[in-house]
Amino acid sequence: MSTKVPNIKLKIDPQDLHIQTFTVEKLLEPLIIQVTTLVNCPQNPSSKKKGRSKRARVLLASVEEATWNLLDKGEKIAKEAAVFKEELHAALADVRKESQALKVSAEAFTSDPCSLPRRQAVVQAARFLLAAVTRLLILADMVDVAYLLQHLTVFQRTFESLRNVSSKSDLQKTYQKFRKDLENLDYLAYKRQQ
Repeated sequence: MSTKVPNIKLKIDPQDLHIQTFTVEKLLEPLIIQVTTLVNCPQNPSSKKKGRSKRARVLLASVEEATWNLLDKGEKIAKEAAVFKEELHAALADVRKESQALKVSAEAFTSDPCSLPRRQAVVQAARFLLAAVTRLLILADMVDVAYLLQHLTVFQRTFESLRNVSSKSDLQKTYQKFRKDLENLDYLAYKRQQ
C-alpha cells in the first residue's frame, strides 16, 4: 500500500465545528443535559452552609481521569495522523486548558457549594470543556475518515488495474492484490462501524 498522504480538501474551520450528525448528538446528549441541569439551579440557593460534599470531589476526580484518558488516546491519534496534525495538537491543548479551568473552578465550588457565582463558573468551565472535547472527537473522526478514503483510493486504483490487465499472470497478481485491498477496506469499514 502506498503511504502517500491523500490530498483532501475539506471546507471546515476546526475552531467552529457544529454537531451535525444524529449519532454524535445522541452521544453527547447526556453530557449536555448534565451541564444544563447545573445551569437551571435556583437563583437564590439556601444561605445555610452545608457540609462540604465528598461526592463532588469524587465526581471531579472521575472527570479528570476521563479527560486524561481522552487526551492520552488523542495524543496517540495525533502521532499517527497523516492529516490534521496541527489541528489535533491545537484541540488537545484546548482540552488540557479547559480541563484545568474546570478543575480550578470545581475546587472553588466544592469549597462553597452554595455560592451561585462559583456554580456558574463551574457550569461555564464544563461547557467549554465539552466544546473542546467535541472538537477533538470530530477532528479524530475526520482523521479516521481521511484514512478510510486513502484506502478506498488504493482499492479503486487496484480495481482499475484489474480491468486493464493483458496477461493471465498479471491477472492473477492483480486479483490477489485486489482481494487483499478489498479485505483491508472491509476490515477498516467494520472497525469504523464499531
